[in-house]
Amino acid sequence: MQRNDDFSQRAVVHSADEPWVASPMAGVDRRMLDRIGDEVARATTIVRYAPGSKFSSHVHTGGEEFLVIDGVFQDEHGDFPAGSYIRNPPHSSHTPGSEPGCTIFVKLWQFDLDDRTHIRVDTNKMRFLPGRSGVEVMPLFSDGSEDVVLERWAPEAEVTLDAPNGLELLVLDGGFEEGGDSFKTYSWLRLPKGMTSSARVGANGARVWIKRDHLRETPKGPSV
Repeated sequence: MQRNDDFSQRAVVHSADEPWVASPMAGVDRRMLDRIGDEVARATTIVRYAPGSKFSSHVHTGGEEFLVIDGVFQDEHGDFPAGSYIRNPPHSSHTPGSEPGCTIFVKLWQFDLDDRTHIRVDTNKMRFLPGRSGVEVMPLFSDGSEDVVLERWAPEAEVTLDAPNGLELLVLDGGFEEGGDSFKTYSWLRLPKGMTSSARVGANGARVWIKRDHLRETPKGPSV
């Protein structure tokens, strides 16, 4: 299964307008943003857990990174409310689910396979820091090969999006105009390496999740 698999091109998905597609596990649905592979895939996806649903226990051979965007995600490591940012490295395992239901933005098979660092961040307990003009920044993760942040954009600001090594963005609330598209909550944008663009923020501002510098090399699907 392939979706938005040409990483030399700008890609946009307004996921709130996309239909939910059932996963192999009852009560767990998804909206695919990019994907290389079938059920084992390098994938970027929005996943919805119905109340009381769960996956069977499994190992993340290629690692898993996710942001809880509503509800409460649960596994044997704890309860993670909206705003939780989690990195489960390669060969970690868990039994995910949600008694109240939740929605997460998740990326699979996008780790250095030697990474063994667990990250669990509650962004509700963190503060935004001053950034470039019209932008506040909350750092989430950086390891020299990728940089992950939340950004808060001021109303009607003009925000430059530089992607020397690629950039990926998910709108969490608010909106902006970019490249002829109107971005709103849960819209997703990917810029290829070497591209620069500009976002004109709406009257209500915007809050976005951004990953930079992770597309230096052309991504490939899982090797297993």
